[in-house]
Amino acid sequence: MGARPDTAAPLGPEPPKLCGYCPRLGALRDANQIKAPSWFNGAVPSFGNAGARLLIVGLAPGLKGANRTGRPFTGDYAGELLYATLLEFGFASGRYEARIDDSLQLVDCMITNAVRCVPPENKPTPAEITTCRRYLTARIAQMPNLKAIVALGRVAHDSTLSALECRKSSFPFAHAARHALPSKVVLFDSFHCSRYNTNTRRLTPEMFQAVFAAVRDVVPSQQPSRRA
Repeated sequence: MGARPDTAAPLGPEPPKLCGYCPRLGALRDANQIKAPSWFNGAVPSFGNAGARLLIVGLAPGLKGANRTGRPFTGDYAGELLYATLLEFGFASGRYEARIDDSLQLVDCMITNAVRCVPPENKPTPAEITTCRRYLTARIAQMPNLKAIVALGRVAHDSTLSALECRKSSFPFAHAARHALPSKVVLFDSFHCSRYNTNTRRLTPEMFQAVFAAVRDVVPSQQPSRRA
């Protein structure tokens, strides 16, 4: 067994590494710790500055990506497309090298996940999504300058709406959709930048870039970007 899971930590925007609220996810974490003790193997914290105007919400850490490295979208294919796009639009600087100690820094942007621990087969249960939403709600609440959210996939979209107490039927998910929410935050939808979606051409780099071009209407650049 791994270290004892924590269910007594004060509630905030980031769960303890050994969050103990979801037994199935904790069991997978313990198994991964035995197989790969050098990996992060825990609830992956958000990446970026809480003063950012843009929040990106993904689904959950990838087993060999964020679960391994401890940084969202770092170490798997989804991160290659996401960080390349953020660099292109000036939401990141430095160089993405698929490791937590590279020179990549986010600019006016934060990245988090709807579920913070890696789920079996990358499929969290509805109960796990609901349980972990406490952290998404707290994360959003502690971003005072937030203007826009990009939801990567339907789970991120639905969980974000629930965190903001919005009716899902009023803001249906669709790629490239743009929703003006009652909180004055604009929610942008995108298909998830997973290898499956890009390999099947459900999502192309051009489609993904178009979402962030639209985000720039709401979050104007404060520095030159690679597209300038």
